[in-house]
Amino acid sequence: MAELRSFIFIDQLQPQTLAYMATWMRGTLPRANMAAQVIEIAPGLDIESLTDVALKGSNVHPGMLVVERQFGTVELHSKSIAEVKAAGQAILDELDATQDDAAPPKILASKIVTRIDQQHAFLINRNKLGSMILGGESLYLLECQSASYAILASNEAEKTSNIKLIDYRMIGANGRLYLAGDEAEVRNAKQAAEAALYGLGAAA
Repeated sequence: MAELRSFIFIDQLQPQTLAYMATWMRGTLPRANMAAQVIEIAPGLDIESLTDVALKGSNVHPGMLVVERQFGTVELHSKSIAEVKAAGQAILDELDATQDDAAPPKILASKIVTRIDQQHAFLINRNKLGSMILGGESLYLLECQSASYAILASNEAEKTSNIKLIDYRMIGANGRLYLAGDEAEVRNAKQAAEAALYGLGAAA
């Protein structure tokens, strides 16, 4: 039986979170404000049959399907919230599970670094796919399990804060998120990101 590592419903994909994901996704590109479902399971190969079930049982589009060493992740989206929820339910039914069976998030690290040095900013920007952080800006760092929870943290932070998305990684053993901007906005982003994870059962 597959382990449900995450079951993430996103009501409206935010522009930066979506644009970042679109830089490496190979499926159908979603549009801003579309609803999305992200599911991560183990073992990874089982995500193939679950994706088949979801696509045959609802009118959604697959943006991402990743099978890596241990875990499998799929992202499905649509303009219709009902269709996205139907896709997620089809996968749950196939697993004989409920969304409450998903492993709750774990916040492994959470840190704000204020007034980044210009040399530090240069090093961060060497490895990013999103916006650039500039010297003097503040930086929010989050590491979490399961990895896919990073997209939820990013999306919810972007809803509430005027920040720049520098990087997020949602595939692999751990998820990571880098957000930058004015210190007050970065603190708001931190609060929103972590509230989303606490809402799914992360330990405080």
